[in-house]
Amino acid sequence: MAGAGSSTSIGALSATEFLALAAERLTAVGAPGGDDVLNPDLPPMTAHLTDAAVLIPVVDRAGGATVILTQRTADLRTHSGQIAFPGGKIEPDDATAAAAALREAEEEIGLDPKLVRVVAELPAYVSRTGFRIVPVLAGVPAEHVLTLNVSEVTEAFEVPLAFLLDPANHRQGSRTFAGKARYFWEIPYGDRYIWGVTAGILRGLYEQVCL
Repeated sequence: MAGAGSSTSIGALSATEFLALAAERLTAVGAPGGDDVLNPDLPPMTAHLTDAAVLIPVVDRAGGATVILTQRTADLRTHSGQIAFPGGKIEPDDATAAAAALREAEEEIGLDPKLVRVVAELPAYVSRTGFRIVPVLAGVPAEHVLTLNVSEVTEAFEVPLAFLLDPANHRQGSRTFAGKARYFWEIPYGDRYIWGVTAGILRGLYEQVCL
């Protein structure tokens, strides 16, 4: 394990090696993080939170590990048009957060849950939009096939894991809401803008596995 002041170079790891490292370092789920970490002056989000789960699907590509992300349709009620992980609300019939993430991934992008190897859960991410989101890290073989639910997802695409977990690509952005600046993580990738909850979860993955 990396010591204080050191970090792990993800670019040198295969998907299998990264997931093994993550499994070792994510053995204990820590305290929830989220939007309030960058906005300590705002009242904490503690009540009336909706439990949700997202899948972080790491694909085992020969040229290096990638992560599947989606572009949400523009007419969804929450996070419309944004880049996101497959996922959604945890339903009463979902036995675990991982079960919810797998179900949602199958519903949204047609990812066969039998092909997915769940590795670990990250600490919950609490968003200012009222969700307590459990990120579920998982491995996906390169030979998977996706079928998009076009009512929820306009596109699914892959981004190199090494790019997403390189702190040089992480920036803190801000926007003004109700007269106050609110801060968030952003990870621009070409002409794609990854920000908010998705970027915050990726930043958390970097901090918990790579540092």
